[in-house]
Amino acid sequence: MLNINKTENGSELTFAMEGRLDTTTAPELEAVIRESLAGVTALNIDMAALDYISSAGLRVLLSAQKIMNKQGEMKVIHVSETIMEIFEVTGFSDILTIE
Repeated sequence: MLNINKTENGSELTFAMEGRLDTTTAPELEAVIRESLAGVTALNIDMAALDYISSAGLRVLLSAQKIMNKQGEMKVIHVSETIMEIFEVTGFSDILTIE
């Protein structure tokens, strides 16, 4: 299960995720991101309450990063040690801006 909380502040958008970002929930996040990015120049993905991310979740992040490369910047924030380990093993720590 994944809860997605969306916060807009002008052209800045933050998605706070809670739960598991996996094969079942990734399409939901992808749809929410795609329908929300018009006019956004700063996208923050808050993973403070994210327990798990699968390859499907990583694909959604990569897709969002590609879109944001054209219109602004994307940051992944509040990453737990467990999720950071996944980013490091997969090389995503080199692709994403993680704070």
